[in-house]
This record gives sequence, C-alpha cells and structure tokens, in this order.
Amino acid sequence: MLTGELFKNGIIAAAVCIKNNRTKIDELNVYPVPDGDTGTNMSLTLSAAARELEMKDDNITVSQAADIAAGAMLRGARGNSGVITSILLRGYSKAFKGLSEASSSDIAKALKEGADAAYRSVMNPTEGTVLTVARIAAQRAESISTEKNMLVFWEKVCDAAQKALDKTPEQLPVLKKAGVVDAGGQGLVMIYKAMLNIFKGEAMPELEENKPKKTTIEPEIKDDHDGDIKYSYCTEYIVEKNAGCKDSFMLRAYLETIGDCVVVVEDSEIIKVHVHTDQPGLALQKGLEFGRFINEPKPKIENMRIQQEMRLRDKKFSEVKFTPAKPENEYGFVAVAAGGGIEDMFRDLGADCIVKGGQTMNPSTDDILKAILSTPAKTVFVIPNNKNIIMAAEQAVNLADRNVCVIPTRSIPQGIAAMMAFDDTQTFDENRLEMTRAIEGVSTGLVTYAARDSDYEGVNIKKGDVLAFNDGKLQLNDKDVNKAAYRLVKKMAKGDSSLITVMYGCDVSASKAEELKSQLEAKFDGKAEIMLLNGGQPVYYYIISAE
Repeated sequence: MLTGELFKNGIIAAAVCIKNNRTKIDELNVYPVPDGDTGTNMSLTLSAAARELEMKDDNITVSQAADIAAGAMLRGARGNSGVITSILLRGYSKAFKGLSEASSSDIAKALKEGADAAYRSVMNPTEGTVLTVARIAAQRAESISTEKNMLVFWEKVCDAAQKALDKTPEQLPVLKKAGVVDAGGQGLVMIYKAMLNIFKGEAMPELEENKPKKTTIEPEIKDDHDGDIKYSYCTEYIVEKNAGCKDSFMLRAYLETIGDCVVVVEDSEIIKVHVHTDQPGLALQKGLEFGRFINEPKPKIENMRIQQEMRLRDKKFSEVKFTPAKPENEYGFVAVAAGGGIEDMFRDLGADCIVKGGQTMNPSTDDILKAILSTPAKTVFVIPNNKNIIMAAEQAVNLADRNVCVIPTRSIPQGIAAMMAFDDTQTFDENRLEMTRAIEGVSTGLVTYAARDSDYEGVNIKKGDVLAFNDGKLQLNDKDVNKAAYRLVKKMAKGDSSLITVMYGCDVSASKAEELKSQLEAKFDGKAEIMLLNGGQPVYYYIISAE
C-alpha cells in the first residue's frame, strides 16, 4: 500500500530529480528559439509542491499529501509543461480523496484521471508528447490494477512509461530528425522513476547545487550576513599554486590587514581563500602572486550589504498579508509583458496590473492570480501575450473571487489589438467576442536569435543565428539583425498595408532602430506609415506588426 509518507517523499524526490536534470531536459527542446524550457518549468512547478510537503510531518494520509501537492502545483504551475505536469499529478488528489493509504487500483485511477484531464486541457492533443507517455502509463496501470504488490505494480508502470517515451521519435518526425525523445515525456519518466526509488526504500536524492564542489580541500566557511556588516564584499577564490610559490601564511597575513573572516587553506596543488573586505581587487591581486585562478569554480565577489537588504526586503514583503482589491469597477485588465516600453503601452491602453513575463520568463498561475485579485474590478480580462502562458492563466480562472476571462493572445501585437477592441459601452459577451475577433486578424513578426544548433523546418541553423518568424513560422535566418528585420517586413507587408509598427528591444540601440526605420520608409515610399517604438523587451530584437 502507498502511505502518505511514501507519497510525500516520492513527490519531494521527484522535484529534486527534475531540478538536478532540468538542463538535460531543456536541451531536448528541438526548437531553436530561446524559450521558458520544459525542464525549468517542470522543476519550478514541482518545487512548489515539494516546499509545501516538506513542512508536513510524516504522519500524513495519502489523501492529505495529494491535496497539498495538487494545490501547490496548481498555483505554482509555469508554462505549458508545468501546467500539464500539475494536471497529471492532480489526478492523485481526486482518486485518493479520503484515503489513508492507496492501493494499486487507487493509483491506476489516479493515473487515468490525470491523463484524461491533461488531454482535455489541450485544444489539439499531439501524440508523441508527454500526453502519450502519461496515457500509456495509465493504461498499463489499469491493466494490472489487481496487483497486490505496490512496488511490482509501480515498476511495471515505469517500464511502460519508458517504452512509450522511447517511441516518441517515431510519432513526431521533428524528434526523429533531431535524434531526441520528447522533453516533457522525459521529465514525466524521471518523476515516476524518482518516486519508484523512494518506494524501494532508497535515500532521498541530494540537490546537485548543495553537493560540495570537487576540489581537493574544503574549508569550513560559515557566512552570517544578518548581523552588523563591517566589510562589504565576501570574496572567494581558488588558485592553482605556482611551482615554488611562497608560504600561504604570507597570503593569510596580508588578507588579515584588509578584512576579516579570513580562511586560507591549501594542499599540494591549490590554495582556497575566503575573506570579507572592502578591497576585493587587492585580495585577488595578492592571490595571483601565489598562482593562477582556476576556471571552475570561478572567483566570486558578493556584496553582502545588498544581500542583507534584499533578505530584509523579502522578509518584510512575506510578512505583509496580501489583501485582494475591492471589485469597485465593472471591468479591469491584467496583461503579461516584459520591457519598459511595452509595459507602458499596456498601461496606457488601460491595464490595471502588469505581470512581468513572457518568452523565457513564464509567470506562474499564482503570479497571474495575485494580479487578478489586485485589479479592482468585477470582471477581469487577462491578456497573456504568449502561447506558453495561456494555460497558466486559464488555471487562475477558477481560483479567483471575481469573473475572469482569458483572451488567448499569443503575442504582444495581438494583446494590443485585443485591448484596443474593448468598448466599455458594450456587454461582457460583446467585448469578449470583439476582442477575440481582433486578435485573429493580427500578424506578428518576431526577430530573435537561435539558442541552439538545429535543423528546423529544413533550415540548418547555428546557435547565435538571427531568426525571423511570421506568426510562429520561420521565414528566414541571417547574420545581421536589421537585415533580417527588413526582409521580414517585406514578407509581412501586403499590398494594402498602411501601418507597420516596429518595437525594438533592449539589445538594439536607438540609432540601429532608426536605421531600420529609414530603410523601411525608403522601401515603402509613403505607401505605409512606419511607427518605431522603444519596447525595451528582452529576447526579441524586434516585434513587428503590419496592418
């Protein structure tokens, strides 16, 4: 039987496993653009559950543990992969309701409940993804639900999930071409196997970031920055000793003259240093008299005063009880955006709250929920502006204490069009219809960079290449940002286009953007107005719309 303690520890172990392997899962992504990444979003989602479960003792029922995990993951879910993971594991909460312990039959029901719900949550489910892995694992569980030995049962479920994962390249040609399995499916298999290890009685896995670095010596250093800070900078480094270098005692003696909390230890090959000082440059310079810095770990300088200020600020914020705004207005808006210029645009259009986020920065359901509750309106329209944020936004609908409508905007231009279509003289249903219609007629051009090597849609792409997309489809790649943007606008602009809006990002200078504007004005020769805006957005060099 599955006890509450086992389930609790299984989820915590799964969170540790995914966090340790999130980069490996992220690297399975076959798409070249920078994104929120599957492994990272799954890790953040599971970690939300782990944090809640770690605060509970082992005297917990399986129903209670499942409810805690489900609630935390519902609010902590980020990105599509995180939302789907939360939905899959939410099946346990429903199937285990009221149970002290769960049988194989109960677990089979949980897996089926989760898989069915995950399929329902996706508009057009695609086979060869995490959905397939979850479904096949659930089907296998159902077929052996009479198995009395829970360990044998779960081993067979894990085996079925692994076999389903191994077949994903045969179901999705893009995976086969890249020679990888589905990233979300890989994450789910890792979750199941981490739980299996706990069920077997193995020790809780350790976070890789908490493991000691592989250096020959490890001095015991304890930094307590919560008291009075005499010196500002915590400085650490390791030098590989020069042949016949001076006695490290001389290094220690010098460091004592410019700081405190000095630790200097050595072996036959290296010297490791820790010091608090206001002159970190001198501490580093002195170390070079004894040897050369090694590459890993690199020298580290941290401002302890800033760290202390941030901890005090976070503590202050955590102690402030969140109070929802009173719904005094009829309508309100929450928009997800990144970049000062773009955020200001949405405020000017009437957004009450801005959730900072977008590509590579997927906000959680809880982030969006708090923004909704901070909006003083009876009905709140949520404008997510990214396809990987829509599902997280939709999860907030049933958690809010007011009417919430998510307009499924997949880009910044769509979000702007949706808000411009709003008319406060119309009814809710009329506005929802008009705002949804408005986004259907908007084309979005994006100029970004390749985050990885890829053979994508028949194009050989190298990491760092400039990529141009029109409504999500790769149009071209180039080495020059402005050339790519110019070529993209030519493809986007139709014969009747009268307005071309170009928003430049934080990695494009104003002069560079003005050059592009001049080139486009010369090209269209008054037939279309070129509007240039400083969006300040990360990731995208340019965001373009043509009307």
